[in-house]
Order: sequence, then structure tokens, then C-alpha cells
Amino acid sequence: MAKIMVVDDAAFMRMMVKDTLTKGGYTEICEAGDGAEAVQMYQDERPALVLMDITMPNMDGLEALKAIKGIDGAANIVMCSAMGQESMVIDAIKSGAKDFIVKPFKPDRILDTVEKIVGK
Repeated sequence: MAKIMVVDDAAFMRMMVKDTLTKGGYTEICEAGDGAEAVQMYQDERPALVLMDITMPNMDGLEALKAIKGIDGAANIVMCSAMGQESMVIDAIKSGAKDFIVKPFKPDRILDTVEKIVGK
């Protein structure tokens, strides 16, 4: 089973995504609270997929995306953003993000995206 990292500065969002993934059968999940923590954890954990918020303190999701891609060009990263952040989403895709999910998201959208990238 693929290991998935959930990165968001809001603990309730991490918990919501983690619950959705667990219900979908994904049990290897690690969490980071900001981009800097995500980059460090990526080096240690090497998850198959990273679900990452864009707007976070310390290091935002776009900076973390670029840093992780610098470590591993093949990293699978899906950005999560609120409505109205289209320019950030475009930057994320240009920087190597595989996909993006708009918040607030539906559980099925998360599971469909994860399955499409890492399989069941």
C-alpha cells in the first residue's frame, strides 16, 4: 500500500483528509504542519504521494513543492487550494504538481485523485 503525506497547517484539515484516506483503504499516512516540515519529512519517509495545502506559514506549498521536486523529480504532489487561487494553482502545475483539489473538497474527489496517481 502506498504511503501518503498530508500537509496542511490546519490540524482539522489533516484529520479530515486522513479519515477520508483511511476509509478509502489507505492506511500508511504521515502528516506535516507546514512546507518546511513536509520537505524534511519527504526526505525521511519518501511517500508515494503528497497532498499539500498551498497557503501555510514558514514555507508555503509552492516553495515546498519546488524543494521536494528538487530532491526527487519524480515526486507525486497534489496541491489543495481554496477557491480563487487559480494563479497559484497554475504556478503549482508549472512547477510539477500532478493535480490540484479545490477546497472545500468532497471525499470522493480526494480518493479518485489518489487512486489515479498511486493506484488502489
